[in-house]
Amino acid sequence: MEEPKIGVFICHCGTNIAGTVDIDEVREFAAGLPGVVSARDYKFTCSEPGQLQIKEDVKNLGLNRVVVAACSPRMHEITFRKAVAEVGLNPYLLQIANIREQDSWVHKNGSTEKAKALIRAAVQRANLLESLERREVPVTPSVLVVGGGIAGIQAALNIANANHKVYLVEREPSIGGRMIQLDKTFPTLDCSSCILTPKMAAVGSHPNIELMTYSEVEDVSGYIGNFKVKVRKKPRYVDSELCTGCGICIEKCPWKTDSEFDMGLGKRKAVYTPFPQAVPNVPVIDPDVCVYFEKGTCRACEKFCPPGAIAWDQKEETVELEVGAIIVATGYDLLDPSPLTQYGYKRLDNVITSLEFERMCSATGPTGGELVLKDGSAPQSVAIIHCVGSRDKNYCEYCSRVCCMYALKYSHLIGEKTDADVYQLYIDMRCYGKGFEEFYKRLSDEGVNFVRGKVAQVTDQVAGEEEQGKLVVVTEDTLLGRMLRIPVDMVILCPAMVARADADEVARRFLINRGADGFFLERHPKLEPVATASDGVFVVGCAQGPKDIPDTVAQASAGAAEALSLIDRGTVEIEAATAVVDEEMCSGCKICLALCPYNAITFDEEKKLANVNDILCKGCGVCVAACPSAAITGRHFTDKQIFAEIDGLLADVKPPLVAV
Repeated sequence: MEEPKIGVFICHCGTNIAGTVDIDEVREFAAGLPGVVSARDYKFTCSEPGQLQIKEDVKNLGLNRVVVAACSPRMHEITFRKAVAEVGLNPYLLQIANIREQDSWVHKNGSTEKAKALIRAAVQRANLLESLERREVPVTPSVLVVGGGIAGIQAALNIANANHKVYLVEREPSIGGRMIQLDKTFPTLDCSSCILTPKMAAVGSHPNIELMTYSEVEDVSGYIGNFKVKVRKKPRYVDSELCTGCGICIEKCPWKTDSEFDMGLGKRKAVYTPFPQAVPNVPVIDPDVCVYFEKGTCRACEKFCPPGAIAWDQKEETVELEVGAIIVATGYDLLDPSPLTQYGYKRLDNVITSLEFERMCSATGPTGGELVLKDGSAPQSVAIIHCVGSRDKNYCEYCSRVCCMYALKYSHLIGEKTDADVYQLYIDMRCYGKGFEEFYKRLSDEGVNFVRGKVAQVTDQVAGEEEQGKLVVVTEDTLLGRMLRIPVDMVILCPAMVARADADEVARRFLINRGADGFFLERHPKLEPVATASDGVFVVGCAQGPKDIPDTVAQASAGAAEALSLIDRGTVEIEAATAVVDEEMCSGCKICLALCPYNAITFDEEKKLANVNDILCKGCGVCVAACPSAAITGRHFTDKQIFAEIDGLLADVKPPLVAV
């Protein structure tokens, strides 16, 4: 190994680091460390002049190792690796010392001394760094989009319009997602179906999109650029090639059940399409409702179907796909308000959720667009309760972002259908988007009653004649400084947006992480807002977190752009800093298999040895630390390098160090 010639570059990060760290003292200290031939500082080392400073020193001083003392490597390690590579230095001969997140941001006193220790540790590790070479693998030029809501539809169309193959998988019988359940959208009050159905039709007829509805992703294997996906297609029991969408089978079917699309407020047949504008417009026969599957009787749909499209012999099938990138757009659920017993949901009549109200308002909904109470009459007063489960440490601590705006929209929709008095019961009114504040003012001018305060209870226990036959909303009014009892005919709850019920299974299948809020976690909230920890897998829309339709569409387009950028390259570089198994030392204990978070380790049953797939491995080091035989080592994180780094950190610590 050549004698190290190390350059140390210390970033001020404006005042983020320089505000608590004495940069001059740290620079002089670094210059005196063994192997260091140059120590410099700059206001913003990640900037173009800062990178130029590094490049010039590598060329002019012959540096063969570089240490950058700055922020977390999650922020700019790739930036600095590219900089040194441009002047001929292997990018793996770069070491980052994190003196921002691990020092200046968390210490007021002693941050200068800690910065010295971190830089000394980085220099000692840099002495032992070795060059690694990345490999390239070909990319399959097609994309899998999981979820057929507005996010999945937008992403699929963007990619397909760029002349690439897209597989769009949706588990429901039709695409459309949550958006197609809505009546109108805020703040413009456009018809939701009018906006979405042209896009749905475009997906259904696009030559580059293979639409796979009533299907679910069952298994994912492979790696960035070369994923192998198994999709389970459930039988519709209707031949989509023969079906003309005439609807006679639905008309003649005598068996009914609650409609999932209408949130249980209406009924559907055993053979059904979820809604009139469904894409594909091919019915599905529900085997749990149709008596043919239990008794072999009825068959009315088959008798009356003009083209003979009923196919009782259809079976579940598994289709295998090969794709270069995956976009996860699985959407969200609404929090079930039942556990929040103070609101009386499912216990009191005429207490409904926001989506139930949307279906009631829709012209294709169970009431034909009429706003009615349980007894069929029109409400004379309605309370809309914000933040049901949102901003609540017992349920969802986050703001669901869209609730204030759609609650305001409801005031307008109620005003279109009845002369009811409307009460908006809110904690804070959050109208953050373009045109949203104007919408709030418009609703204020329409005579809506705004009450600021937390609702304590919805009850049918009356305390006076004016409350007879009413629901009573008990709430504080923080502006008046007193408690109120508001008698109303209907209560609309605005529940928190939450991650899908199967989010754990989806996260496991696609090797992506979930945040504290339950939604899928992006790799970096600012720099990589649609990428995930699994290379080649992107997350968009409300699968990533609560957002409105414009933000969902924008993020879906961003995910599509990332996927296109990947598959258009033709090849993709594979990480070189991976783990490797010494076959002579491996005992075949299989501990590493269970611990690997990327499923990168397989077991050769014949040789009784573990093998690491270099392409799947991300170099996290879990297997290295856990291997009881010390048979697994890491490229770029060897024992010698890590111990040298630890020695650098502890050089000023006075012995003895005693573990208790």
